[in-house]
Amino acid sequence: MKLLHIFIVALIPVVFTQCYTFKDVSIPQEIQTVRVNIFENRARYVNPQLAPQLTERLRQKINNQTRLKQTEDSDADYDIYCKITNYSVSTSGISNQQSASNRLTVNVQIAVKNNKNAKENIDATAQTQIDFAASLSLQQAEANLMEDILRNLTDEIFNRIFSKW
Repeated sequence: MKLLHIFIVALIPVVFTQCYTFKDVSIPQEIQTVRVNIFENRARYVNPQLAPQLTERLRQKINNQTRLKQTEDSDADYDIYCKITNYSVSTSGISNQQSASNRLTVNVQIAVKNNKNAKENIDATAQTQIDFAASLSLQQAEANLMEDILRNLTDEIFNRIFSKW
């Protein structure tokens, strides 16, 4: 009886994976190589750490979650260019006629040149917005929020490029 129970528990994941398939990453078979160019920072306010850290995070995510081989060649199958276009703070909450919270907004313009099929080039935008206490300076908030900013934007950029939902 115990053996039957173990067998049934082991069989459940197999049955359910046959009913539903995950389509997280969608890369055409002919795409084998990728080049992630260093992000440009064209925002009015420039956080000097953001562009190089985002570049590295995206490279790591592609390396860890796709079969693509990274290259520095300009003839890579996917040639990825990203540009930080906005890095701004606005008031997001008011209490007693004073700012209670601020919102940091970061926008990234994404361009993917598909060297195998130009009709499948990608132009998209990724954005993250994170609220923080108005009592913090921007520099204090950045120190606390940088990990969230990097994770959110890396995930958003990756999904814009590789997910077909």
